[in-house]
Amino acid sequence: MGTVGGGTVNVLKRNAEEIARRAGRGVVITHAATRDINKQRICDTTGITLTTDPQVVVNDPEVQIIVELIGGDGLARELVLAAIANGKHVVTANKALIAKHGNEIFARAQEKGVVVAFEAAVAGGIPIIKAVREGLAANRVEWLAGIINGTGNFILTEMRDKGRDFADVLAEAQALGYAEADPTFDVEGIDAAHKLTILASIAFGIPLQFEACFTEGITRITREDVNYAEELGYRIKHLGMARHTDKGVELRVHPTLIPERRLIANVDGVMNAVLVKGDAVGPTLYYGAGAGAEPTASAVVADLVDVTRTLTADPENRVPHLAFQPDALSDLPILPMAAVETAYYLRMQVADKPGVLADVTRILGDAGISIEAILQKEPVGESDATIIMLTHRVLEGQMDQAIAAIEALDSIDGSIMRIRLEHLDAD
Repeated sequence: MGTVGGGTVNVLKRNAEEIARRAGRGVVITHAATRDINKQRICDTTGITLTTDPQVVVNDPEVQIIVELIGGDGLARELVLAAIANGKHVVTANKALIAKHGNEIFARAQEKGVVVAFEAAVAGGIPIIKAVREGLAANRVEWLAGIINGTGNFILTEMRDKGRDFADVLAEAQALGYAEADPTFDVEGIDAAHKLTILASIAFGIPLQFEACFTEGITRITREDVNYAEELGYRIKHLGMARHTDKGVELRVHPTLIPERRLIANVDGVMNAVLVKGDAVGPTLYYGAGAGAEPTASAVVADLVDVTRTLTADPENRVPHLAFQPDALSDLPILPMAAVETAYYLRMQVADKPGVLADVTRILGDAGISIEAILQKEPVGESDATIIMLTHRVLEGQMDQAIAAIEALDSIDGSIMRIRLEHLDAD
């Protein structure tokens, strides 16, 4: 009965008639668990029995559907598994729970003939799970890319629009309630990795493998990087990227340069967007609010409607949890980052003397890396010069070796800033 729980009550009550017309029967909240029964809420709890013990709700024989909105993967996992064991359907908005324990949860649900619905776990109010799982069922999904954490997107937008530093914007995001007191999950990409893990599983028909997702945060991005990217015609976004290749699946979250003309590059503030490329349909874009009481409640209630419709359906004929039939999941491996091919933005501080650029380009050439663009910023006073390069696509392993060789040059000061670059075109 927190933010999303309160929003769910409000949406269900306000749109009760519309929801009943869609579901074929009314959806009524009878019980809710909360830490503090007397707390002021954003919703009217009239007619709802409140308790501080969630097991009471999960074990009530009259309750047909459990809605889990407490977050985390400890108590939430216990409650969801208990609900399934009791033969109850489950609706959850918990991305960590699904990303880390979804394989176990879906197997138990399959055994008990119940549904676990989780639309609200990815991108808040955007119906991206249903779009990929059902709307694009005719397609072989080739890749998907998403801005799926609003906090990180707000920070990068403010850095670009107002020329502010990361730490300054993070403090504001915390004051506005966009970021937690401990912002690690958001700014280090863990939250986005949970969501990407779920999307990739549904898109490619592979088991959930959160631990295999490469994750890099935005804490090292400077306003200079944001400005240089802009100068070269790109925007920096904290992107979740999953790609199906012949060798395996790329599964990665990291800051990414995207051409500014792409629609997804213009998704600003706390908004979310997911770009999905299917072989038949081509690229499709899904945009909307990725968090908030009622946007997330929109997805929770849509799941409730779906589950209500299935109460009388044959369990064998339901939409599979992860889009593909449980016995048809692929064992396609998740690729290590060294085997991932992408383009790069490189920023380095160099001594202002002849031959430095030649040394750098020679090392890149020897590693089979071709350069797309170079930007050189002259030094101010006694400081080093700044060189920015954009490269063509190359294996990350080759780039790792080239960067190590460049950093070993006497003329290079400190470490090289590397940001991956994706064109996200229809090819």
